[in-house]
Amino acid sequence: MARIVECVPNFSEGRNKGVIEAIVDEVRKINGVKLLDYSPDEDHNRTVVTFVGDPENIKAAAFNLAKKASELIDMRVHKGGHPRMGATDVMPFIPVSDVAMADCIAIAREVGKRIGEELGIPVYLYEDAASTDYRKNLADVRKGQYEGFFDKIKQQEWKPDFGPGEMNAKSGATAVGARVPLVAFNVNLGTSDIEIADKIAKTVRFLGGGLRFVKAMGVKLEERNIVQVSMNLVNYEKTAVYRAYEMVKMEAQRYGVPVVGTEVIGLLPMKALIDCAEYYLQIEGFSIDQVLEKRIVE
Repeated sequence: MARIVECVPNFSEGRNKGVIEAIVDEVRKINGVKLLDYSPDEDHNRTVVTFVGDPENIKAAAFNLAKKASELIDMRVHKGGHPRMGATDVMPFIPVSDVAMADCIAIAREVGKRIGEELGIPVYLYEDAASTDYRKNLADVRKGQYEGFFDKIKQQEWKPDFGPGEMNAKSGATAVGARVPLVAFNVNLGTSDIEIADKIAKTVRFLGGGLRFVKAMGVKLEERNIVQVSMNLVNYEKTAVYRAYEMVKMEAQRYGVPVVGTEVIGLLPMKALIDCAEYYLQIEGFSIDQVLEKRIVE
């Protein structure tokens, strides 16, 4: 069985197509890795890239992406709806095939060290790769965002794991980690009131007393003049997509607001959608082996 690692870096650019393509091209240049998807978002001003490969080539591609982003993205002028602290904002490594989480932790540390030392960018390890428990949660690491990090980085407890002990004004800071697959799932609401989205997000997310494996925030979609509850389901098997959706819809009803659509950012495991089909169609005794495409691939 081939050894396969997934990498899903997020970049603080979702509007300039030339910059986005130049960054993504760094994946296309390396043999042994395959670009699966990239999803620019103008409102978030952010692009999520997904690629897979063997451990050695995934490290090379990941570093080259971060290098190109540091050359082309200037955080001093960046504005967007999503929390961010750097040009390469986050870079998680995820085990896929014949690779253990320990392997991805080692990859994260090696790539993070190169980014810090060779690019002069402060690097924080997070999730399973975190050097200490209080850095596991990405939201805690990124708190304060780019603007607040110039002071935050001076605090002893927020000394970077790699790289300089002061903020890189152009490229910001980067979080590099290892984690299980997550589902980036957003629910769009039929209102322009951001306070409603914020209140729903606070209720749904774990830190607000909501669903255990959900992170959520309210986002304004300026071009559509609506708001969104933007979520990360960090363990879709323990908190299913349909459960998060139904809770958002239920909370929206309290404010007389309809759900007008949903979206998935990047890729997600087939099982996450099959779980939804089982739930909504009330299929009894369904097996993933009944999916035609899966049987054909096998």
